[in-house]
Amino acid sequence: MRLPAPPLLVISDRRQARRPLAELAEAIFAGGCRWFSLREKDLPAAERRALLSALVTRGRCWGATVTVHDDIDGAVMAGAGGVHLPSGASPRAARARLPAGLIGVSAHSAEDVSALLYSGADYVTVSPVFATASKPGYGPAIGLDGLAQIAARAPGAVIALGGINASTAPLCTAAGAHGVAVMGEVMRAADPRAAVQAILAEISGS
Repeated sequence: MRLPAPPLLVISDRRQARRPLAELAEAIFAGGCRWFSLREKDLPAAERRALLSALVTRGRCWGATVTVHDDIDGAVMAGAGGVHLPSGASPRAARARLPAGLIGVSAHSAEDVSALLYSGADYVTVSPVFATASKPGYGPAIGLDGLAQIAARAPGAVIALGGINASTAPLCTAAGAHGVAVMGEVMRAADPRAAVQAILAEISGS
């Protein structure tokens, strides 16, 4: 499946967000982002799925893809654009439920990346590329050299995650990543629209 364009994925974290997620999503769509994933795994299922449905509706107005972390049933119920799975999950099982959906999986090594992409994932997020304030102590960071080695061996789309901002995003695409994913940089931004515009401006020519 073709990835959303431009190749910027914004992942939610309501605990860091300075605005309600629905309002924040509207701002990033207005800024040019066309890919948003709802990650609020600790929300009660009914509340998370109601929020997902609202985000899917907003996304459609902008031609944006809205996905959800882990919750395949929720993705089906809300008509979401796909699902992002944790490391170790089966892309094939998700594909059976979401035949036309975007299937992504978290990965942390070249071996993980290849196995998941050959198993039917449309993309993998590789993290952490850099140290990240969203998950302090999470790592070790693989750095640009590690990202480049993984991207060179990957049989499909690699999305760089962890410590991504307007300065580091173009370094990741130059290292071979197909796109970048951000969380805290946008969630914590006073102006999330401007935050995504800054990142998009840096990767537009990559």
